[in-house]
Amino acid sequence: MTIEEIRKDFPILYQKVNNKPLIYLDNAATTQKPIQVIEKMSNYYLNLNSNVHRGVHTLSQKATNEFEQARITLQNFLNAKEHEEIIFTRGTTESINLVAASFCEKFVNENDEIIVSEMEHHSNIVPWQLAQDRKHFKIRVLPFKDNGELDIEIFKTLLNSKTKLVALTHVSNALGTVNPIKEIIELAHKKGIPVLIDGAQGVPHFKVDVQELDCDFYAFSGHKLYAPMGIGVLYGKRKYLEQMPPYHGGGEMIKEVSFEGTTFNDLPYKFEAGTPSVADVLGLKEAIDYVNRIGFEFIENHENFLMEYTTERISELKDVIIYGTPKKKVGSLSFNLKDIHPFDVGTLLDQLGIAIRTGHHCAQTVMKHYNIVGTARVSFGIYTTKEEIDEFISALKRVKTMLL
Repeated sequence: MTIEEIRKDFPILYQKVNNKPLIYLDNAATTQKPIQVIEKMSNYYLNLNSNVHRGVHTLSQKATNEFEQARITLQNFLNAKEHEEIIFTRGTTESINLVAASFCEKFVNENDEIIVSEMEHHSNIVPWQLAQDRKHFKIRVLPFKDNGELDIEIFKTLLNSKTKLVALTHVSNALGTVNPIKEIIELAHKKGIPVLIDGAQGVPHFKVDVQELDCDFYAFSGHKLYAPMGIGVLYGKRKYLEQMPPYHGGGEMIKEVSFEGTTFNDLPYKFEAGTPSVADVLGLKEAIDYVNRIGFEFIENHENFLMEYTTERISELKDVIIYGTPKKKVGSLSFNLKDIHPFDVGTLLDQLGIAIRTGHHCAQTVMKHYNIVGTARVSFGIYTTKEEIDEFISALKRVKTMLL
C-alpha cells in the first residue's frame, strides 16, 4: 500500500483551510479517521444498534458478539495473555485514573512511594496526586536530561522497599522520546515493583507486545490510533486486576445486588460499569484492523524517515530551537522560533493551511524543565508526506521572516 492509496481513505485531508490545501501535522493530539472506521460506526447505528450483554434478542446477540470480538482483537494487538485482561475505558486518562484509584486502594499505604517521571503527560501525574490525597503516600519524580532522555542511574536510586508502583510514559508526547521501557520494567521487577506504562503515544507508531515487555499495566487511547474519540484500553495483569476493587459501580460490573450487599462480576466486566460505547469499540477494532493491514514495518519505516527528514530540514533554519534530541525518537518534534511565543507561530501557519499544536501539550513539567511557556509541535501520521514537510518548512521560513 502506498501513501497515496492510504490518503484516499481519509477524505478530511482533501479540504482547504484558509484557501490553502490542508496539511495536518497535529497527529499527536488526535489522528484522522479512515472512512472504514466511520462506516463501521455508522453501520452499527443503522443496522445493529442494541445494548450488549443484556438481551436475548437477535440484535443484542449480534452486537455482543461483535463487541467481544473487538476485545479479542485488542488481546491479539497487544499480545495479552488473556482477553479478560483487556478493559475498555474512555481513553488513556480514564485507564490511568482507574489504576490510580483501584490499585492504590488495595496496594498502597501511608508513607509508601510511587515513581513518575518529569516528562509525563498530566494524565499520568494528576491521578496519582488525587490518590495521594486519599492514601498519603509520596510521589517520587524521575528527572530527564536536557536531551530528553530519562536518567536511568537516578531511577535505580529511587527504587526501594517503599516503592509500590512505577508509572511512566512509553513515548513523550512533548519531546517524542522513546523511553527504555523494557530496561525500566526489568529494574523494577527485580525489586518486585509493578509498572504502569502510558502508551498513548506508543501504539500508533510501533508494535507493542505487553508479554514481551512484561509490563503490569498498559494504557492507550483509540483516537491517537485512527479510531474514534472516547474509547481507550487498559491492559492489566490478571493477578492485579482480580485483587483491585471496582472503579465505578453499576451495570455490567455486578453479579448480584441487594441491600444486604453486592457481589461483583468477573474480569473484565468488574471494571466496565454502565452501558459501553459499543460503536466506538467497533470503530477501534476497525482501526486496528486497518493499521494491521498496512503493517507496522511500513509505518515505522515511513515515520522514521519523516522524523529524520523533518529534523534535518528544520535544523537548517537559524533561530530555531529543537527540544528533545534523544537517541530514539518517534512521532513528534517540538521547537520554538527564538523567543517568539509558539501561539504566534501556530496562528500564522494556520493561515497558510498548516495545522500544528502549540502550547504546553499537557506537559507543563517538561516546559518548566526548559524554562519556557510552551513549544510549537509537529507530529506525523501514516498519511503524512515528504511534500507536506517541504510545504511546512517553506511556510515556517515565511513565518520566521514575519516574526523575527
